[in-house]
Amino acid sequence: MLKRNGVPIGHPGALRNMLYRSLGAKNFGVFWQYWNPIFGYCLGRYVFRPAKQHLPPGPALVFTFVFCGLLHDLVVLAIRWRPSYFFMIWFMFMAIGVLIARWFKHDLSALPWLLRAVYNLSYIGLTFYTATYVDYAFRIMF
Repeated sequence: MLKRNGVPIGHPGALRNMLYRSLGAKNFGVFWQYWNPIFGYCLGRYVFRPAKQHLPPGPALVFTFVFCGLLHDLVVLAIRWRPSYFFMIWFMFMAIGVLIARWFKHDLSALPWLLRAVYNLSYIGLTFYTATYVDYAFRIMF
């Protein structure tokens, strides 16, 4: 975890470092390199790498995000006892943001940390709102 947040697992500054590094990331793709490093490592090793053996990197990345969303939706199912697809939709939109950042070689590192944080939080908020709308539309249609 030293590579991801600069301190060992369980260190008192781990959460602060994760938030500081992820929110201040130079683009939305780098945001995910710092966010939740343990879960990110597991997803990278056990989902993304195997998916990359069968898919190009872009679709493998989207698959990994959607799989992560499925895991979150399974938690909702376990709590509410009814299916949810919200997180899969939301995480798919966030994966698209990562691909867009890579495609355009987005680099906000010249901006102050606060503006980078606003940018990253804004994208999370925009994708959350969009996923909420799409999820609602699907519920009405089906």
